[in-house]
Amino acid sequence: MDRLQTMSVFVTVAEEASFAAASRRLNMSPPSVTRAVSNLEERLGTRLLHRTTRSLQLTDAGTRYLEDCRRILSDIEEADEHASGAHAAPRGLVSVTASVPFGGMVLAPVLNSLLDRYPDISLSVMLVDRIVHLMDEGIDVAVRIGELPDSTLSAIRVGQVRRALCASPEYLAKNGHPKTLEDLLEHELIDFTNMAQGGEWQFSRGGKVEHFKPKARLHVNKADVAISAAIAGRGLTRVLSYMTLGHLKAGALEFVLEDFEQPAMPVHIVHKETGKTTARVRAVVDHLVDALKKSPALYH
Repeated sequence: MDRLQTMSVFVTVAEEASFAAASRRLNMSPPSVTRAVSNLEERLGTRLLHRTTRSLQLTDAGTRYLEDCRRILSDIEEADEHASGAHAAPRGLVSVTASVPFGGMVLAPVLNSLLDRYPDISLSVMLVDRIVHLMDEGIDVAVRIGELPDSTLSAIRVGQVRRALCASPEYLAKNGHPKTLEDLLEHELIDFTNMAQGGEWQFSRGGKVEHFKPKARLHVNKADVAISAAIAGRGLTRVLSYMTLGHLKAGALEFVLEDFEQPAMPVHIVHKETGKTTARVRAVVDHLVDALKKSPALYH
């Protein structure tokens, strides 16, 4: 196995944090993968991975070497693309990440249309409800909701979402529309806990942040459960606006207290700023930007 192949094996093992998982991804036998990494460590004269019976972790040297390997392999791949004219026909694997609900409700049809448009591009999609570090986890493109910290990532704004309070028309007809935040004390509430900061809902009144602690009988950590309960007339719930799109159109939900909403949160497409973005990553970014800027799930 040549040096570049060995580096590629090491990168895969580090990303999977498992020799067995890396062997499946590479379609190699587990002993071959283990031997490749051991030979690499022997050649370098340093330990790259801490191995236990239950875990696999990078050493400090391994962390630095992983970053170097990724950069070298990316440069080689870029050179191959230039030589083969791949910039005219994007091809290869692109990894994309987003939150679980956004990925399922908004991103999925966009990715399907992307695969139809670019038959030589493959996608690896990771949907998780946490911030993914693109450099550390080898991800090419991410959809981020919320303000972005200063970083080396390139970001393109595609729209925004609201933190919206909603209920079913039947519930509101029976219990009345709240007009002020104080009115919420007289209503049944459904607490979608991911939207509560320190157990509180935050609103805006007169340019100032207002804190409200919901006295709810139902607390859930999944948006679809909270929304289903609201549609069933269980009370009011607070979710991100894109989560309610189909239900609003169908007349199953209505927004309330819109004048008290906090400022809308931006949605960005972000990717690593390398100066030599590959054709396939550029194609994916451009497609996502174009599609999401037109999406009815976002406010523009």
